[in-house]
Amino acid sequence: MTDDMTLRVENHEYVLRTDGDGLQVGRRVGGEVAWLDTVELTLLPGPAREALERGDSSDDALLTAIRGIAQAEDERGG
Repeated sequence: MTDDMTLRVENHEYVLRTDGDGLQVGRRVGGEVAWLDTVELTLLPGPAREALERGDSSDDALLTAIRGIAQAEDERGG
């Protein structure tokens, strides 16, 4: 994955960007991106990493991983 990837999970739009060995996850709100977290790519399940490499924003494994990251951020109060 070389460019930003946008995907929709439930009613939210997320932007993903690789940053070295990390994955930046942001939520698009009103045309702006609020960056939530940077997650080490090695922490993602293999199928989710493969979907990132393919640029497949509809992959179930990737959607599940992003849903979990977003839920963790919400629970932290982000």
